[in-house]
Amino acid sequence: MTKGIDPTQIQARVSELLSEYRIPSAAIGVLHDGEITNFAVGVKNLSTEESATTDTIYQCGSMTKTWTALAFMQLVDEGKVGLDEPVRTYLPGFKVADPEVSAKVTPRHLLNHTNGIEEDYGYPGEDDDVYECMVDNIVSAPQVQPLGYTHGYSAALGYAILARIMEVIDGKRWDDIMKDRLFYPLELTSTSSWREQVDQDRAATGHLIRSLEEGPIVSPLGYLPRAFGPGGNVTSTAREVLAMAHVFLNGGKAPNGTRIVSAKIMREMMESRVPIPDPYMFGPYWALGLIVCNWHGETVYATDGSTVGQNARLRILPDSNIAISMLTNGGPRESFYKKVFNEILVDLGAATIPDLPKPDPTLSLDLSRYEGAYERPGVRYEVEAEGGKLYLTFVLNSLQAQILDKPERIKYELLPISETHFLMPSDDPLEDTQTVAIYDFKNGVAQYLHTNCRVNPRVIKDV
Repeated sequence: MTKGIDPTQIQARVSELLSEYRIPSAAIGVLHDGEITNFAVGVKNLSTEESATTDTIYQCGSMTKTWTALAFMQLVDEGKVGLDEPVRTYLPGFKVADPEVSAKVTPRHLLNHTNGIEEDYGYPGEDDDVYECMVDNIVSAPQVQPLGYTHGYSAALGYAILARIMEVIDGKRWDDIMKDRLFYPLELTSTSSWREQVDQDRAATGHLIRSLEEGPIVSPLGYLPRAFGPGGNVTSTAREVLAMAHVFLNGGKAPNGTRIVSAKIMREMMESRVPIPDPYMFGPYWALGLIVCNWHGETVYATDGSTVGQNARLRILPDSNIAISMLTNGGPRESFYKKVFNEILVDLGAATIPDLPKPDPTLSLDLSRYEGAYERPGVRYEVEAEGGKLYLTFVLNSLQAQILDKPERIKYELLPISETHFLMPSDDPLEDTQTVAIYDFKNGVAQYLHTNCRVNPRVIKDV
């Protein structure tokens, strides 16, 4: 007998967890052996107290990258783009600060976040030419790391470049390309790529949770700028997110039988992988638009996203023929997602999400190899040894600190898992334990700090 979930029981448990985490609502969809179970719990806006439903539309954040990657791979399938051809093949004027990167960066580098180009695209505006402007604006953008050297997540720029390639080839704006290539063929009526297309009567409102005592407050930023479009601005429902998951579970076919991409291209998306320096928080590999996880020996594909007050999660388990989506208007919280998904996975008799590894007390590290500052524009980490222990200080800018109601310097102890990986627990009840990689030793010191999928190079001369 095939195991199944008890929606009533799961909804009751989700309701308890929403109250515990002070998240206003969650919409959840489960695709198992071709059948969908979906439900929603909580309210889509605390001010109106209007209940969330299975038709409530949420912001998907960086889950958008998987949608964009899927549409881009259609061009590869059609022979219009080569994954390993230089971007200049399609955008002849493409240029960044490094001449070698300008000439050699490829769509594959953009898809798997190994391009290393800093997100230095200025203000490209909110008009239809936004992705063209972003490409034009990066002529002086420096490298965070050498091309193809290490994984380092690109929040907006990498997928904006892909979008511009799509616009040049298809002769229309990215938003229309997404409708024509994905949303219409998948018969999605609630999914869109631009805030002006969203049915506001059905849209969830984002909320920030700055303290459990204060509870959720309406986010001061209702949406991300249009520059984030291909990397973060798709909105959808939990059920329609599962339509995309269906394509990955069924060799490139939509639920209605329409072929979105060939089986060969689907395999390329899922099997072309690069290692993630910090393998524990999300997964050990990044494929073409997907994270690759290992859950107790089962390969699982993941795609997540956050905006300022909303969060999206999707897990695809091909061996079990399962996909689970969850959209919330508060968070993100790793422990919340794990508790909800594990409840469902246990009911389905499927592999569950592994716990983070334990610290290794037998390790004896030369702490001086890790000490130093690591930063990107707007983000700075300071690592220092103190009393035989290693600590990381996260330096927020004043705006971040004000929005989150946090101090501008937050200090964490780093507990070693290995010579390059650390647990970073927090005393803050709103923060879950995170993991950090400090790695690539040269001249006796680490060159990079990688956490939350972002890479931060060592500051060589900290003035």
